Amino acid sequence: MKILITGGAGFIGSHVTKRFVEKYPNYQIYNLDILTYAGNLENLKDIENKSNYTFLKADINDDVVINKLFEDYKFDNVIHLAAESHVDRSITDPLAFVKTNIIGTLNLLNAFKELWKDNFNGKRFYHISTDEVYGTLGESGLFTETTAYSPNSPYSASKASSDHFVRAYGETYGLPYVISNCSNNYGQNQFPEKLIPLFINNIINKKPLPVYGDGNYTRDWLYVVDHAIAIDLVFHKGKNAETYNIGGFNEWKNIDLVKELCKQMDTKLGQPEGTSEQLISFVKDRPGHDLRYAIDASKINKELGWSPSVTFQEGLKITIEWYLSNTDWLENVTSGAYQNYYNKQYS
Repeated sequence: MKILITGGAGFIGSHVTKRFVEKYPNYQIYNLDILTYAGNLENLKDIENKSNYTFLKADINDDVVINKLFEDYKFDNVIHLAAESHVDRSITDPLAFVKTNIIGTLNLLNAFKELWKDNFNGKRFYHISTDEVYGTLGESGLFTETTAYSPNSPYSASKASSDHFVRAYGETYGLPYVISNCSNNYGQNQFPEKLIPLFINNIINKKPLPVYGDGNYTRDWLYVVDHAIAIDLVFHKGKNAETYNIGGFNEWKNIDLVKELCKQMDTKLGQPEGTSEQLISFVKDRPGHDLRYAIDASKINKELGWSPSVTFQEGLKITIEWYLSNTDWLENVTSGAYQNYYNKQYS
């Protein structure tokens, strides 16, 4: 079996790629990544010499290159993770999200459709998406697989559009697909534009912790290793033309999460409790900020037997320990262009 994993050098992608390479030695795994700021081959050092692993540097926005790769390698299956994924960036540059998340997805769908149009038997296009396509929730309720789409940011709008195109190709061309929508991921190897690694890095460097608005926005948090396990299950056992919501059953208000992070960091750094909390700084809210996301993951639990393996506090502890043990990795990814981005975003 030949599996193309797009975005396989990114945060979630690297965990999925490593899992498939190590768990399924009879599969040939191809990691396609353009290596933007968030793609890092250091995430994959422990598998780079495996005989069933191949890295392909390419841009999913380049349809000519994508078509050639499909013709040359004849990928049986696609696990599509490549995406522009940060809401803040989508607000300042929405067109980049349209190009990658919509046009890039269409390029992959077209290449896959043309290659296997005469026989889709045993083939699958697995599209990984986000809970943000559903919009926002009030103080109660959960997103289910049948919740109507109501995206509120350029990022979520681009992902919602790509979801619709995948389903449309299934209905129109008979392309076998499956989609999963996940909640906020956290864990090892996450680029520090996201809240948890950003704040870990800032605490290490005694920099302010910028919390949007009043900090009462609520998110469900999913440990990335648990997400990789869920993706494995959906790929192998999920039904075609189905959607599976993947959530951590870990709802936290941002301000409570930040305080828990500060508490654990103080313990790890051997400093008095409350030291890191003094770095909290409330900043101007971002436009279109959704109040609350919360996933109902009962379908994947009942049908595929998946559930999170760790609580948020446990996963956060593992995550903090990894970043404190991999300061070289953190310093490498926060140099250069990252500084310009950070100053523009949070100054």
